[in-house]
Amino acid sequence: MNRRLVKWLVLALAVLLLGIGLTRALSVRRAQQAAVAEASAAKAQAVVELAASDVVQAQARELAQGLAISGSLKAVNSAIVKARAAGELQGLAVREGDQVRAGQVIARIESTEYEARLRQAQEQADAARSQIDIAQRQYDNNKALVDQGFISRTALDTSLNNLHAAQSNHKAALAAVEVARKTLADTVLKAPIAGVVSQRLAQPGERVGVEARIVEVVDLSRLELEAMLSAADSVAVHPGQLAQLQIEGMPRPVSATVARINPSAQPGSRSVLAYLAIQEPAGLRQGLFAQGTLQTGQTSAVAVPLSAVRTDKPSPYVQLVERDAVVHRAVEPGPRGDAAGEAMVAVAGLAPGAVVLRGNVGALREGTAVKFTAPPPQASPLPPAGQSAARVPKAPSP
Repeated sequence: MNRRLVKWLVLALAVLLLGIGLTRALSVRRAQQAAVAEASAAKAQAVVELAASDVVQAQARELAQGLAISGSLKAVNSAIVKARAAGELQGLAVREGDQVRAGQVIARIESTEYEARLRQAQEQADAARSQIDIAQRQYDNNKALVDQGFISRTALDTSLNNLHAAQSNHKAALAAVEVARKTLADTVLKAPIAGVVSQRLAQPGERVGVEARIVEVVDLSRLELEAMLSAADSVAVHPGQLAQLQIEGMPRPVSATVARINPSAQPGSRSVLAYLAIQEPAGLRQGLFAQGTLQTGQTSAVAVPLSAVRTDKPSPYVQLVERDAVVHRAVEPGPRGDAAGEAMVAVAGLAPGAVVLRGNVGALREGTAVKFTAPPPQASPLPPAGQSAARVPKAPSP
């Protein structure tokens, strides 16, 4: 009897627990359905709020087309002072950063040996000069004796040859004197150009050989950028074109002009070097890294910011605001360039005056309702042919 009662109690308890579980599952399902319905309704009623800076007006613009360039600054005029005579280095007082004048004495090579060589060469020249006097007197005497018939003509020819040999020996001795004097002058090291010492490569008291590097002098009044271009890009580059460069350490861009282009491509890389003269070199240093854009031409077209063209669909498109809703419009990107300091791209398939969402807004579904915290920009009249689009005051939307 007790066993049957326990069995019925267990069965009743299981039925009760099953009923409670079913009730709870149904209530959770109803709550989920209500939440989904509420989210769908909120999503349908969501409105994206935009600032006036989040949109831009598509209009005809003058796009400055250019090439991205980079490289290091280099002094147009620089010189390395080298020793032209071997010996002990003396009197080197200039250091990195010191200003030097053209022709300023920088250092000297110990000159005792070279002074002695100059004196030796001079003595040999004097001795050769004495031999000329002796040969000249002998020739004059033999000529007088020949005229009187006391000696043969052969003796006179011999004395003439001796005179010519003495004169040649004297000239050779004089040349040796000039060589010794030049070597002595080479012991004085002078700055070939005016500028600033960028490197000191030797120390006073050091024994240096011929062609040993002593100091390097750079002229910072004229700097240029050595830019490496591909063979295809170099075709569009010509002397006189302008570029805006951003140089490390400088808060503002620096203007530069293409001064010359290397007529030969570099072996291996097949690149072409272009040299851009810096227009305001004050405060700059050799070796600083610079990068910027070289203007190669201009084009006029309906353009939008480059970031506004989206590529997350098979075809490029832009997001427009039409009738307070987002519309996706397929476009065909064209040439790129800069306008008012912003990277722009010409687009086909977009009417002038269209209000385009900038790239910082992100991707929005087509049909999303929008509203502005301030009135959106309105279409401005197209400029005459050959002129850039003028800025007009923004008017409130109707």
